[in-house]
Order: sequence, then C-alpha cells, then structure tokens
Amino acid sequence: MEGAAALEGAASTPGSRGSLGPVALVVAGALSVQFGAAIAVLLMPRAGALGVVTLRLVLAALVLLVVCRPKLRGHSRADWSTVVAFGAVMAAMNVLFYQAVDRIPLGVAVTLEVLGPLALSVIVSRRLVNLVWAGLALAGVVLLSGGGFDRLDPVGALFALSAGAMWAAYIVFSARTGRRFPQADGLALAMGVGAVLSLPLGIAESGSKLIVPSTLGLGLAVALMSSVLPYTLELLALRRLPAPTFAVLMSLEPAIAATAGFLVLHQALSALDALAIALVIAASMGAVRTQVARKSPERLQS
Repeated sequence: MEGAAALEGAASTPGSRGSLGPVALVVAGALSVQFGAAIAVLLMPRAGALGVVTLRLVLAALVLLVVCRPKLRGHSRADWSTVVAFGAVMAAMNVLFYQAVDRIPLGVAVTLEVLGPLALSVIVSRRLVNLVWAGLALAGVVLLSGGGFDRLDPVGALFALSAGAMWAAYIVFSARTGRRFPQADGLALAMGVGAVLSLPLGIAESGSKLIVPSTLGLGLAVALMSSVLPYTLELLALRRLPAPTFAVLMSLEPAIAATAGFLVLHQALSALDALAIALVIAASMGAVRTQVARKSPERLQS
C-alpha cells in the first residue's frame, strides 16, 4: 500500500464513481506487491531478511528519486521531520514484515499485518458497530493460530503483528507527508531515508552477498514489484477511484498473499486457515464501509 495514503488528495471527488479500469489497476497493484513479497522470500536464503529489505528500499529509492527528482530546498523543519519519521516507519515496517515471512507463511503474515490498519480504522471511527468488526477479526486470528500461537512460530507472528502496527503508523505519516510535499516527492524522499536506515542492517547481515549480480537482479524485481510498480498503478487508479473504495480493495491483500504463497512458495493453507483469512478480510471491509457510511451524512450536511 505504499504511496496510497499520500495520494488521497489526488483521488476523485467524493461524488465520483470508480469504473472497472481503476479497480483493475488497484488489484494489479496488490498482485504485484504480494507476488513481489513471494519473490523476496525466495531471495532470503541468498541475502537474508535484512539484506532483502535493504535491496528493496535502496533500489526502489534510486528509481523513485531519479523519476520524481524531488526538490530539496524550500521545505521547513517540520516538513523534514515528517518525511524522516515517514522513512523511519517505512524501514521498520519492512524489517518487521520480512522477519515475519522468513518464519511463517506469507498469507498468514499479511493477515496478521492487516490487523494494524483495521485497528486504526476502528479507533478513528469510534462507532460501537466497529467492535463487531474487531471481534470478527479476533475470531479470525484465533482460528489462524489454532487457539493459541503454538501452531505458528510465535516470534514470526509477533513480527507480523508489529509490522501491522507500523503499517498503521505508515498510513498516518504517509497522509501527513502527502499534505506537505507535492506529487510523489515526499514518498521518494522518505524511501531514501528508509534506504539509508536499512543499509547498515543489510550490510551487517549479508555484506558482499548484496552485490552479487543475480541477487541484485532479484532485488530489483522485488523493488519494482513491491514498491515502484504498485505505487504507479495506485497513482493512476486514485485519480478516478474514491479513496474509500481503494481501502476496501486493499482488504483483499491477505487472500492475494495466500495465493502468491501457494503458487510461488508452495505454502498450502488448510480450510481453517482459509476461513480465518476470510474473517479478517470481512472485518476489514466492514470497518471501512462503516467509516464511509459515517462520512457520507457529514458530506451532505456540509
């Protein structure tokens, strides 16, 4: 979802309706992100989890900085503080997520991670009905863990939940950055900050393995599929698609991640796992729809 919240200002007006075209772009972006994550898992034996994070952020930052060419002058101290915080959260989110998928299946990791944005949606809306969606999500997590996290690697599950907390923070700082920087300048600069922060970690874990040509090639594929390509597709989609619709579509990511894990990594899920993922997806969609319904009367009154 990188770049999504920062681009909410570029979305169509509240009354506009999305078409099949922008919806297809969003789904394509989600497919790109999750299949990129699957490739990242394949790359981990060569470069390590931290090495993969470094390759993704550094290569994606280089591409975005070259394409966007953000201006470095004319920004206030508050602007730079925001973009640095955004970059730090981005780096932390990636480090925690890749540590998770190094230990637990991709679909499970994304399901646990999406609880972060779901919790943020519930907290922001402050409606009683969202307790129902939170309970539904909790039921999904309990099913996913088999009644306790003994069926999963508990460290991997903790990393995924922590990545979800960072994803919620990412959404907040992405929106703030989008208000302070034009176009994608803030995202490009934040990606650069994240790359600088992750570089020592990747070098410490993998060293010269990071510059092996085949490893660099796969790292570039991960960077393009997980950051650059989905960001571009989201940018195009959000020009014609309302941001709330976009958020609902993003709720499908756990299912897409499970599919990518099955096809690329041969990570089969049981019927109980599939039901658990479906419950979390339903909870996320319900929370988003509740928030949209709450905003609609406010727009009519304004």
